[in-house]
Amino acid sequence: MSVETQKETLGFQTEVKQLLHLMIHSLYSNKEIFLRELISNASDAVDKLRFEALSKPELLEGGAELKIRVSFDKDAKTVTIEDNGIGMSRDDAVAHLGTIAKSGTADFMKNLSGDQKKDSHLIGQFGVGFYSAFIVADKVEVFSRRAGLDASEGVHWSSKGEGEFEIATVDKADRGTRIVLHLKSGENEFADGWRLRNIVKKYSDHIALPIELPKEQAAAEGEEVPAQEWEVVNRASALWTRPRTEIKDEEYQEFYKHIGHDYENPLSWSHNKVEGKLEYNSLLYVPARAPFDLYQREAPRGLKLYVQRVFVMDQAESFLPLYLRFIKGVVDSNDLSLNVSREILQKDPIIDSMKSALTKRVLDMLEKLAKNEPEQYKGFWKNFGQVMKEGPAEDFANKEKIAGLLRFASTQDDDGEQVVSLAEYLARAKEGQDKIYYLTGETYAQVKNSPHLEVFRKKGIEVLLLTDRIDEWLMSYLNEFDGKPFVDVARGDLDLGNLDSEEEKKEAEEVAKSNEGLVERIKASLGDAVSEVRVSHRLTDSPAILAIGEQDLGMQMRQILEASGQKVPDSKPIFEFNPAHPLIEKLDGEPSEERFGDLSHILFDQAALAAGDSLKDPAAYVRRLNKLLVELSV
Repeated sequence: MSVETQKETLGFQTEVKQLLHLMIHSLYSNKEIFLRELISNASDAVDKLRFEALSKPELLEGGAELKIRVSFDKDAKTVTIEDNGIGMSRDDAVAHLGTIAKSGTADFMKNLSGDQKKDSHLIGQFGVGFYSAFIVADKVEVFSRRAGLDASEGVHWSSKGEGEFEIATVDKADRGTRIVLHLKSGENEFADGWRLRNIVKKYSDHIALPIELPKEQAAAEGEEVPAQEWEVVNRASALWTRPRTEIKDEEYQEFYKHIGHDYENPLSWSHNKVEGKLEYNSLLYVPARAPFDLYQREAPRGLKLYVQRVFVMDQAESFLPLYLRFIKGVVDSNDLSLNVSREILQKDPIIDSMKSALTKRVLDMLEKLAKNEPEQYKGFWKNFGQVMKEGPAEDFANKEKIAGLLRFASTQDDDGEQVVSLAEYLARAKEGQDKIYYLTGETYAQVKNSPHLEVFRKKGIEVLLLTDRIDEWLMSYLNEFDGKPFVDVARGDLDLGNLDSEEEKKEAEEVAKSNEGLVERIKASLGDAVSEVRVSHRLTDSPAILAIGEQDLGMQMRQILEASGQKVPDSKPIFEFNPAHPLIEKLDGEPSEERFGDLSHILFDQAALAAGDSLKDPAAYVRRLNKLLVELSV
């Protein structure tokens, strides 16, 4: 190695220091993963060179045979991983190896918990697998030169995984990157050909380029040791191009970990070859756990795109809708141009056809998971349910299919878990029930105990309980399922249709007519606070309730608009009362208009609180209530 120049010592970014501390002291019970991570990075570097060389063949520098080499030195206690990929300049090395230069860094660090399993998942997901080298090494050296730069512009980066790293400029004849791990005491098992071969076969057999190790050979007695020979130890073919019958589950799982930067097996996958008008291969995965940036809709997402086995881009987002942004995988097309760009992808009609087919493929995969592995699907829903609820608004063509995948809590269950499908709800609906009833609210306790459910409990009618912030917005796009309309039990004038007998309907009409005077009296008392006062068909136990007008926004949508700084349209609730309740009977018989007014407002405010709303004038409510209590105690 030639003399180093421009040598300097730099400090790691704070986040990297925390990451290294975790790596060195508490992370990875499975140490051999370091090799998988470094080979995965090398594979990405080769993919990038192959793509850039399409427009700049001179970057290959006469060496078009792309590969990764893994070697070891038992005496020096080192393991070396070398690739002839795109390589790094000095600036690249500082940026990539000294900082976590990615949006969401603060969220990433906030999510690190010290729990080995959880943190290892996040670290891989964040694409910082290079630092896993420090699991087995107490010193790491990187020698690299970016393709196209002069041999004198090589870079030597080294660190002991503490607070700083050294970087210097060196001569490097070949493009690409060589990483030398100086093994810690007690980690000598990795300076062994048999051990390294097994790790490569176990984790990296799917890598679609040759991974070479030194050929095991010994000299016959009295002969010189033969010159170093290399042998390919992995299959070195693109996994997604092979027939499904030839691929083991373990291979699919390891390939997912490679492309998804994940440490857990996927929940499910779908591997397909499409021939005909369009020709492409796809391999799609459903992760077992949500990424930490799932709810950042602008976060990078998408599939790895290959064109005729040549890697073109990471995170090609045009092949799946946004609500399926958690799906990982590969799509390899024979119909696209190799110089395709993100802008071209957004306009290409071929992409629209592929997107439609891939979306259906994912939804079919989820249907199969829900049907065959309900417990697994329950875990999927906990992680990705809120994102799936974005689907009906974004994907009109598949609205019914998405609706079938949704899960809800209901009055049928006591634990508040979202496990009820719409098909299950309809299968156990009451005879004559032609609607799907639901109620939205802030918390499960609030909606479960809502007075709006009283008539439904009395008649044994199941109601879906929706408490996610997105639910009211979701239901504005989800009008029906299997031909049955959705009905918000807190909205408008409740009509139970065939679930009410003719006698019940007639009795309700008579009760409403006999209380017309009380309706007018309460309306005069509450004035502009309400849009309407009427006898309730919803209540059996409570004295009063507030209903929402058919066209008015519910509480969830109002809060979403307020939080985003938008103007919330004015609306007034409907006040409904239960004339059979003792409090209403006393109210009806109250001769004092002042006292009648106070009682009416107290009932109105209590109904607002029961609905989970805040009072517009809490002091007035307290004053009226205290006045009433004083009168009762006299």
